[in-house]
Amino acid sequence: MSLQFRQAVENMDVWSANGADISFVITFESPNGPGFHGRRGFLASWRPIHSRTGAVKVIGSPFNTFTDAEGACNTMLGVLEKN
Repeated sequence: MSLQFRQAVENMDVWSANGADISFVITFESPNGPGFHGRRGFLASWRPIHSRTGAVKVIGSPFNTFTDAEGACNTMLGVLEKN
């Protein structure tokens, strides 16, 4: 099953999705301007929903496009579901 991302914070570049008790978040970052600061691109991360652990960056972040970040999250979900 594919993750269905939705905008999590109005007027900000933050999207979230859940699957298999795992939370995924994609944010857009840029070195300057409003919003999150960092390397320009879409940063994807995940963490177990019922855990107090911090988020883990999805390998390859930041991505050039939202579609690339979304695909990486779906791939990561598949890996995590196998474990």
